[in-house]
Amino acid sequence: MRSIWNGAISFGLVSIPIKLFNATESHSISFRQIHTEDGGRVRYRKVCELDGEELDASEIGKAYEDADGSLVPITDDDLAALPLPTARTIEIVAFVPADSIDPLQIDTAYYLSASGVPAAKPYTLLREALKRSRKVAVAKFALRGRERLGMLRVVDDVIAMHGLLWPDEIRAPEGVAPDSAVKIRDAELDLADALMDTLGEVDVDSLHDDYREAVESLIASKAGGALPPAEAPETKGGGKVIDLMAALEKSVRAAKEARGEEAAEPAEVTELKPRKTAARKSAPAKKTATKAATKTTSAKAATKSTSKASAAKKSVASPKASAAGAKKSTATTAKKTAKKAAPRKRASA
Repeated sequence: MRSIWNGAISFGLVSIPIKLFNATESHSISFRQIHTEDGGRVRYRKVCELDGEELDASEIGKAYEDADGSLVPITDDDLAALPLPTARTIEIVAFVPADSIDPLQIDTAYYLSASGVPAAKPYTLLREALKRSRKVAVAKFALRGRERLGMLRVVDDVIAMHGLLWPDEIRAPEGVAPDSAVKIRDAELDLADALMDTLGEVDVDSLHDDYREAVESLIASKAGGALPPAEAPETKGGGKVIDLMAALEKSVRAAKEARGEEAAEPAEVTELKPRKTAARKSAPAKKTATKAATKTTSAKAATKSTSKASAAKKSVASPKASAAGAKKSTATTAKKTAKKAAPRKRASA
């Protein structure tokens, strides 16, 4: 790596010569602007407004534009001559707990390297002191035309420095929070906790930039004359959540499936009792009506059955009555015939 700044760390009366290196690098894919009709490159040329001449980097300086539009030239020598102790020095002003630094302030990261053999011992002393105290150092330094805040901490066996934004550079979150009051139930918090526990931790080194890989694949395909890859199907989600509890439960199950756990295992949460509605309150009356209807139907069936039995008994008894009537009629006829015949016999005698 190539150093971008040389100076020293001021640690009380101890001065540690160091070199500053960028600790991060961007892997974003950059694009050039082209003329869409013929594919020609579109370039920006730096031209002087007064004489119209195109300038190179060596001919370009910096200036401050005043409120009236006038320009005040400022050279690098002017900045280097400023009466600031931080012009070439990282001045440590305090040692504080790491959690006292607002993450919103953290900016670009740098590595600090001991410059030369004599700097190795004081460098190591500061590194070990930071390790044992479990604190970070707050410092001030000047870089690229401005004074900045920095936070020094230990990464492996190296002292790293994070540039910090000044407190007045952090915007207040006014108007960002929801306007309406929202009530969160304990059951919803329990499900959120269950989801957090299920997701657990992640090895950051295993994460990668899917978008960059897709762009690289697209570029390779088009460079080889192939058709661009098919569009990815739209993912369902991102819409309005109607049932927060159901969404949380589904998320817990999905997270468990992704981690190889049993998908059917329910989330360890307290279930809410269903609310009583008018339909549920009328259920007992409905049951009573059903029982009454059943009793009425049973009574009607019993009455009908009794009527049928009586009719059957009458039907069985009627043949006997008919036979008795027939015998009685025959006897009466015989008696009448005998009475009529008796006088005729006497007359003939």
